[in-house]
Amino acid sequence: MPHDRPSDQRRQQARRVRSIPPTVFSEMSALAVRTGAINLGQGFPDVDGPSSVIAAAIKALESGANQYAPGLGVPALREAIARHQHRHYGIELDPDREVVVTTGCTEGIAAALLGLVDPGDEVVVLEPFYDSYLAMIEMCGGSRRPVTLRAPDFRLDPADLRRAVGPRTRAILLNSPHNPTGTVLTRDELRAVADVAIEHDLIVITDEVYEHLVFDSNEHVPLATLPGMRERTLTLSSAGKSYSFTGWKVGWATGPVDLVAAVMAAKQWLTFTSGSPLQPAVAHALDHEPDFPAALAEDLQARRDLLVAGLAGAGLTARVPEGTYFATTDIRHLGWEDGRAFCLALPERAGVVAIPNQAFYDDHEEGRHLVRWAFCKQPSLIGEGVSRLAAADLRR
Repeated sequence: MPHDRPSDQRRQQARRVRSIPPTVFSEMSALAVRTGAINLGQGFPDVDGPSSVIAAAIKALESGANQYAPGLGVPALREAIARHQHRHYGIELDPDREVVVTTGCTEGIAAALLGLVDPGDEVVVLEPFYDSYLAMIEMCGGSRRPVTLRAPDFRLDPADLRRAVGPRTRAILLNSPHNPTGTVLTRDELRAVADVAIEHDLIVITDEVYEHLVFDSNEHVPLATLPGMRERTLTLSSAGKSYSFTGWKVGWATGPVDLVAAVMAAKQWLTFTSGSPLQPAVAHALDHEPDFPAALAEDLQARRDLLVAGLAGAGLTARVPEGTYFATTDIRHLGWEDGRAFCLALPERAGVVAIPNQAFYDDHEEGRHLVRWAFCKQPSLIGEGVSRLAAADLRR
């Protein structure tokens, strides 16, 4: 009989994927399902977005939008994306040449790196980093050059950024609002990125999926709006976070013609096209539900405060995030070897699942005791989760 041991499975894999560990999100969400624990780990909301957008998807399904869409995306969505960028940021785009629809921002990241990075190229990336960045840089044959946002403030140090750039650097991969830290880069921090990119003639790929989910007095500033950056910035985003339709996987890349063409050159061999009936629905969301993301951000800010206060009550002081779905705590005072050991034990100890941040670091010591918690859940679920944490013995 054939062997089905994990080691045998790994040996069958190409080296480009064999060296990349499975995503921590799948592992921890499976742990939540297996144990029946409350999932405060993976960032997906437990309430859907606007009903009118769902109705638009149903109408598209029933009206025959069920065959291949154009590879670039349906014209109605590309035009809606262009209007969105102009309405919010004053960015003018040609929807026929400077916009491409992707299967979520995850495919946008993959296609951008595959289309723009050659083997041997270096990519500067903020650390901690979303784990798909590492996987795709590896698959491209590139090398990552991390710039660490250091706890507890998680701010960008321009000197660290400059030191990361070398003669083989091709691009900077930027994420703001930043997952997992919740940092929203300031104008001064973004100007430091722009200065380095212009000085070294670098492309900047910006992941802005949390663009509308910012709190308090913080402001999301697209890098493409800074002087000298329009022509060298590829901007990625999606409807998943802004409209609470994470499972639809409809995203986009916008920017100058040559950068968008590079994305399309790779995307055509990945998915070729993205969900046909969902694209008109997302166009409806952008054009006819423009106020939903701001209302969602206001609601999320209240949930953030609920989670942060509850974590503090359980002896887990969190840095208050400026945006995204996530708050980070340092658990070293609890005596655990690292965040992974803590998170693996947490379902049995407290009936809760979280994400160990060390999966997002090359500098494992820097992220070793950091744990990410998601507040994109119903207040009742957050309340139950933090109550369980407060009642549990969390010490090693």
